Amino acid sequence: MDSTVIDDGVHRPDAGPMRRLIVATSIGNALEWFDFAAYGFFAVTLSKLFFPAHDETVSLLMTFGTFGLSYVFRPLGALLLGRYADRRGRKAALLLSLALTTIGTLICAVIPTYAQIGLAAPVGLMTARILISFSTGGEFGSGTALMIEQKSKRKAFLASWQFSSQGMSTVLASCAGLALSTQLSPEQIESWGWRAPFIFGLLVAPVGLYIRKHIDDTLPDAAHSAKRNAPVRELLAQSKGRILLAAGIMAVSTAASYLMILYMPTYAVKQLHLPASTGFAATVVTGAILMIFTPLMGHLADRYGRSRMMVISAVITIATIYPCFAWLLSSPSFSVLMAIMVLAGALKAIYFGPLAAVLSSLFPTSVRSTGLGFSYNIGVMVFGGFTPWLVTAMIGATHNPLSPAFYLMACAVLSLACVALYHYKLVKHI
Repeated sequence: MDSTVIDDGVHRPDAGPMRRLIVATSIGNALEWFDFAAYGFFAVTLSKLFFPAHDETVSLLMTFGTFGLSYVFRPLGALLLGRYADRRGRKAALLLSLALTTIGTLICAVIPTYAQIGLAAPVGLMTARILISFSTGGEFGSGTALMIEQKSKRKAFLASWQFSSQGMSTVLASCAGLALSTQLSPEQIESWGWRAPFIFGLLVAPVGLYIRKHIDDTLPDAAHSAKRNAPVRELLAQSKGRILLAAGIMAVSTAASYLMILYMPTYAVKQLHLPASTGFAATVVTGAILMIFTPLMGHLADRYGRSRMMVISAVITIATIYPCFAWLLSSPSFSVLMAIMVLAGALKAIYFGPLAAVLSSLFPTSVRSTGLGFSYNIGVMVFGGFTPWLVTAMIGATHNPLSPAFYLMACAVLSLACVALYHYKLVKHI
């Protein structure tokens, strides 16, 4: 059995229709991932429009560097918005987070390019990425806490919808990229086509705000009211080990998300010399697998154990990732890429299913939003935001297109060790 150390969720018998709650808590996470996926999918185009340089690799590094640097602000957003959620309520924080994300997406949709306004273009794009990263820093913690604190024993299943929504966003962003890359000319994409996904995100945001206004909130009960006054101080004073453990558990899933989904269209074009549509089509399938099977894996985790499933996923990842990349490089084709992306999606779904519930169980109710959001975003910042930049730099420095496989294997080993620590040792003694 798993050693779930802390799982003192608040139970509210009248939390509202569960279906509406799932949609409300997932839609902000979905918009966040759609926005980041769109940025990653059109990285080659954005590098030309906002970061022009004589060397294409340098230009691409600047694009991914901007993407990664913005992630430094996610832990700050997690602390401030998580504190707000632990003091004022999960619903209030979710509304504020989605509103700020919408503003950042608007900037991305309308900002002029470098050719039009010069240096102000990359600075403006960076500002938008920072705003989105800050606001979404508190999204995961508040949304997951709201789900975990419902009156239900199916905590892994409920929390897994946070990651299922990422799969849905991947499908939508990939379909948008596929449609644009096949229906528009390269000139049309560079002229206006790359803005279309961000405009679509703006259309979704008002729906999310409306739904979130009509859900019931959860707040810690009176027993936690004193602690609620200083959730950040309490978290940093008493939960440093849990924060590090949670970030380590996040490593393989985060690296896989940003490497196998976000970066793969760029990898397909730059390293495999395949059409951009090939990478988009493969990520559609991976996103669909995540969307459909992650809640199923959450259901199984509630029945058979959370950490057991995560160990299986990490071990298979370590064993298969190098052969998969070697196969892809020796036979760069759509069918091979598709087979590998299907495997990646299945392994991610197995790991994603119990992940949110495991992270939630590490933190008490009084600091749950703050702790979840901060640890999650530390993991995303370290193992996610800089992953596209890092693997691009590794390939450029070593001239070895297998470099991404070694990076993902290292992250899988780290996560496997952290999951084992979670399973066999009382976290409160770390």
